[in-house]
Amino acid sequence: MQAKVKALGYAVVSATDLDEWVKFGSGLLGLQVAHRDDDRLLLRMDHYAYRFDVRRADEGGALALGWDVGGPEALAELTARLTEAGYAVEQGSAELIAERKVVDVVRFRDPEDIIDHELFWGLKSATEKFVSPIGASFVAGDLGFGHAFQALHHGNDAYNKLFREILGFRLSDHIEMPGDLGTFVHCNPRHHSFAFANAPHRPAGIGHFMFEIDDLDLLGRQWDAVQDAGVTVLSTLGKHTNDEMISFYVRSPSGFGIEYGVGGILIDDETWLPVRYDSAHYWGHRRPEGV
Repeated sequence: MQAKVKALGYAVVSATDLDEWVKFGSGLLGLQVAHRDDDRLLLRMDHYAYRFDVRRADEGGALALGWDVGGPEALAELTARLTEAGYAVEQGSAELIAERKVVDVVRFRDPEDIIDHELFWGLKSATEKFVSPIGASFVAGDLGFGHAFQALHHGNDAYNKLFREILGFRLSDHIEMPGDLGTFVHCNPRHHSFAFANAPHRPAGIGHFMFEIDDLDLLGRQWDAVQDAGVTVLSTLGKHTNDEMISFYVRSPSGFGIEYGVGGILIDDETWLPVRYDSAHYWGHRRPEGV
């Protein structure tokens, strides 16, 4: 069987204020602080040692996405496939392996030279039980921590080839977006772990990450909480067409958005038929003026 990516394992991001990330990520969204020092914050959402790695920096943004490939044979095969396609794949140093808390890792730059993609296997599992400070239970585990959406400036072709032909993702569906079609791809039953669209009107790079919980009432309470806390709302509570997620979007302390939702559908590749949607929303997800 051909090797492929299995899940979105972790994200490495930067921020100017780690205290704000503690209040936002832990206090409002329910992630557990696993480690905190002057320059680094690790956040958990399940049995893994971390899912979000926040580094102190002069500006905020997304630095790297870590994709779990499941084992050394798959890592070797995917590395060879990337190299043959012209990507400069760097073997992870002992220091990087220790930082990422994995058994092995390689990395390469994305086609628009914006973010590192890392392929790894053997992410550390924590011995301590995950405990959310707000009682959240995240839909994660083998499905990965959620999904990422990237805005592109040079078309979709290179990303289609990278994710679907080289890394083994399958097409979920398309959504009509201003100027282009958004492409949604999956690597496990989660409806999509990655999505991308040519969007020159947006800043290039990761536009948002999605975290999914399993309780609609908690989603509603945290929707109230983020508004009471004065967090910038990017989209109001609404329901998506393609993955049927009920969610809202808020701006993180790093600048990119976080989609916080419940009820995303799962895909069975034996029966799934990709379609094209003319809207991303059945209802809601209104963008406030000036945002």
